[in-house]
Amino acid sequence: MCAQFVPSVGGVVSADIAVPEHEREVQFYSRVLTTGETPLWREDLMNNQGTPIIGLGERIAEYDQLPLQWMPHIQVASVADSVKHALELGGSELMHGKDDDGNSQWAVLLDPNGAAFGLIPVVPADALPQSDDATQPVGRIAWLDLTVPNAAATRDFYKQVVNWSVQDVEMEAAGERYADYSMISEDKKSAAGVCHARGMNQGLPPVWMIYLPVGDLAESIRRVQEEGGKIIKETRGEDGQYSYAVIQDPVGAHLALMPG
Repeated sequence: MCAQFVPSVGGVVSADIAVPEHEREVQFYSRVLTTGETPLWREDLMNNQGTPIIGLGERIAEYDQLPLQWMPHIQVASVADSVKHALELGGSELMHGKDDDGNSQWAVLLDPNGAAFGLIPVVPADALPQSDDATQPVGRIAWLDLTVPNAAATRDFYKQVVNWSVQDVEMEAAGERYADYSMISEDKKSAAGVCHARGMNQGLPPVWMIYLPVGDLAESIRRVQEEGGKIIKETRGEDGQYSYAVIQDPVGAHLALMPG
């Protein structure tokens, strides 16, 4: 799991999406995320500490060009420089917020695979959520990964755009060994994964997958189907308990759920 609420280049603190059928989507997420005796998320989709970690916006005309993907907000040293590198490396710009003097404040981009992501400046430490007890479960983005056919090229794209460093993760599929990649933030923490579309990751869409912890994963999975979503993939541990599930919401956006 990635470190929570860290002010660091390469750190991820939040994500958002703009959706059609907004009321239905709010109901879906409020039902799916608020499971367990002590839910990690509230019905208004803030986390259990009252912090807005995920944003579910209405798909107004201004957002028509955005894909139906959860878009993580990745902290970078310079939004302008990162946008420049992304465009040079085959990415594309969807939105770019600037101040009155033309200085970049934030941007939404597509990588060469079509995966959407946001860039923001490093968040000041005093602007990040504070927890009285870091050992207690809290609603947050617990992990982030991207599964694509050409993982090595994608790894190199994000190394230059975000300034992540890389650590190989040894994998094996069909008797063949290979490496996926753990992307490391400036504070030396694992921030995200870039994976080959093979083995255990075969069949996953080429989008940034946010992993959200829930209080009762089995109940959340049941509610996904009850509320009109789909289970794309689920795994269980040796004890038979769910370890995570990739789901698709009613309008087609993907994300993953895991135990809190």
